[in-house]
Amino acid sequence: MTAQSARRMPWLIIASGSLIVMLTFGPRSAMGFFQLPMLADTGWDRSTFGLAMALQNLFWGLSQPFFGALADKYGTARVLVISGLLYAAGLLVMSHAAGPMWLHVGGGILVGMAIGAGSFSVVLSAFARHVTPQQRSMAFGIGTAAGSAGMFLFAPISQTLITQYGWSDSLVIMGVMMLIVPLLAFPLRGNSSSGTQSQAQFQQSIGEALNEAFRHRSYLLLVSGFFVCGFQVAFITAHFPAYLGDIGIDARYAVIAMACIGFFNIAGSLAAGVIGQRYSKPYFLAYIYIGRSIAVTAFLLLPQTPFSVIVFAIVMGLLWLSTVPPTNALVAIMFGTRHLGLLGGMVFLSHQIGSFLGVWLGGFLYDRFGSYDAVWWLGVVLGLFAAAVHLPIRERPVDRPIAVAA
Repeated sequence: MTAQSARRMPWLIIASGSLIVMLTFGPRSAMGFFQLPMLADTGWDRSTFGLAMALQNLFWGLSQPFFGALADKYGTARVLVISGLLYAAGLLVMSHAAGPMWLHVGGGILVGMAIGAGSFSVVLSAFARHVTPQQRSMAFGIGTAAGSAGMFLFAPISQTLITQYGWSDSLVIMGVMMLIVPLLAFPLRGNSSSGTQSQAQFQQSIGEALNEAFRHRSYLLLVSGFFVCGFQVAFITAHFPAYLGDIGIDARYAVIAMACIGFFNIAGSLAAGVIGQRYSKPYFLAYIYIGRSIAVTAFLLLPQTPFSVIVFAIVMGLLWLSTVPPTNALVAIMFGTRHLGLLGGMVFLSHQIGSFLGVWLGGFLYDRFGSYDAVWWLGVVLGLFAAAVHLPIRERPVDRPIAVAA
């Protein structure tokens, strides 16, 4: 084993970043619990709430490359401070929304931008700068598992808060919790020129990096496949609690199901970090998308009972964010860490466009047809598409003739 591969993991950086991801991912994954009580008080329809959550996912995606580039240039900690402040402001505006516009601004635009500033691409790019290539997939798995832990913890927390204080005060309480994020950001200071891996970076401008990436076939396939991930998970996050109520499943099973997704998501994310370090990442991603399609098909066709809901949640939890470590690792393998925040953010933009459509179509088609069935089956077909586009991806660095000549 070389000295580089034997280097210890930077645990302070990983712990701080993981706690930040847990906090930024937790409240947004619990938004589905606020839908029915909020609509009962305001009289809005599901399309209104669905559009707010769709805007949240869209602005998460649109802001991710921007904040990733800022973190690459000016430092990750500064961007994370912005994330915490935006998150608190967005949840506060959402809690006092007097009309749909303020719901869309607070819960949609502000919270979406906050997640974009403090989510995976920004934090994982900081990890990548401080771990060796041999440690990278595992570090990404730990960071992703932290997001899963946030989902697991905030499902019961949000439901308990809503029961005790109502949906509006619960959003205020969670907004205050987001002010912890700037306090955790200090260990992640530094930009793309710092870190133990900075000496191995290929120097190029943002324009050159984007041009290289969007001329690379494997990167484009990765971008198109990650769109499907967003469509599937965002639809379930926003609409699954309401769907269970529609089919006559007691509301407590919605809490149990979302907590199961979060808990088994932790195991799935950590396992993805280990598997991605040892086996083909493109093939592993293809198997994940096939598994999701099989799980949804079985859930829809078999009798839907509390037991089947829990089994479905466990299976989906194992497959939920397990796409993130191999996807980000592939971007780092292809292009290095110099612009990982930016290029990882562009991949995540595709994910969030899919999320926007999954959440918005869920509400729109439900109001039109009185059922979520069309969106469920569309997700199954898209899962098979995603599996197909990952198979040709090449897991190797991009060819750089000029760098080689130099």
